[in-house]
Amino acid sequence: MSILLHISDTHFGTEQPRVVAALEVLARERLPDVLVFSGDITQRARPAQFAAARRLCDRLGIARMLPLPGNHDIPLFDVLSRVARPYGNYLNAFGPRLDPTLETDDFLVIGVNTTRASRHVNGEVSPDQVRRVANQLQAARPRQLRIVVTHQPAAVFRAEDEHDRLRGADPALQAWSQAGADLVLGGHIHLPYVLDLRDRPQPTPRPMWCVQAGTAVSSRVRHGTCNSVNLVHWDAVSPGQQRRCRLERCDYQPEKSWFETVQSDWLGLG
Repeated sequence: MSILLHISDTHFGTEQPRVVAALEVLARERLPDVLVFSGDITQRARPAQFAAARRLCDRLGIARMLPLPGNHDIPLFDVLSRVARPYGNYLNAFGPRLDPTLETDDFLVIGVNTTRASRHVNGEVSPDQVRRVANQLQAARPRQLRIVVTHQPAAVFRAEDEHDRLRGADPALQAWSQAGADLVLGGHIHLPYVLDLRDRPQPTPRPMWCVQAGTAVSSRVRHGTCNSVNLVHWDAVSPGQQRRCRLERCDYQPEKSWFETVQSDWLGLG
């Protein structure tokens, strides 16, 4: 059994020390093999904020990590840096790639940088990125759980969140599902949920799930939720057996100062 810890939207600069400490305890107890960090690492893309986030990742003690930038990880008020070197501070702390890939015996995790320096908030996936990811997915090994990571959500279930949905998501989901993707992980709207992408207006051609994380440690909680992270449990099966993974959502409980399992679902895969 391998475990992946999915965190998002830490917004360092607005982090809560008690929640940070509880996340460290969760990592020590569960011992994840992989950490996925789906963007908005910082609040204002400042070097000190990136350094604090990097120190947390180091303290979590997880051997393998795939980070992605979010729209908050590009300078907002420093216009010169936003134009000349928008990802400079991010790359200093979490480089060297903006579109990283992480591969283990059990996981293939493909990062897609959906931020654009010319956009303030909205994300986009380009045709070239769609093709690159599809090609990587097609080369996956049979035992691997195949995961794509974006910052902005690839699918939403509330009409009021549609404006935050990833531009170009529909053709991307069709292509990635056809190429073998199992999960698409994201963040951005600080709302944890899981959606069956076969049960959508444009259903994917094979089983595929959109998994969103809330804000892991920031005070910027929204929508009546709390700080939240995901754990993906994967045990590769023999050929001919039903593929499935278990998704566990852990919410921070202020009265106990720890992350507690609030939902656990088995996700059927193709």
